[in-house]
Amino acid sequence: MDYNKDYYKELGIDKNATDEDIKKQYRKLAHQYHPDKNGGDKESELKFQKINEANSVLSDANTKQEYDQRSPNGK
Repeated sequence: MDYNKDYYKELGIDKNATDEDIKKQYRKLAHQYHPDKNGGDKESELKFQKINEANSVLSDANTKQEYDQRSPNGK
């Protein structure tokens, strides 16, 4: 986890987003940027990796709490 990254911005959600909002937005973006859908587009692949990282942090309650407490981008 990188405390200097803004995972909320990466997913395009508000810092007060619910777990359901996070899940919904992640699925939308994952579908949009999935490498299989974009035929090897490197920008899409990089974006896909970033949203996966953001989701892995924000979808876990303990990790999200730690991120929010330690990150300047958290709550």
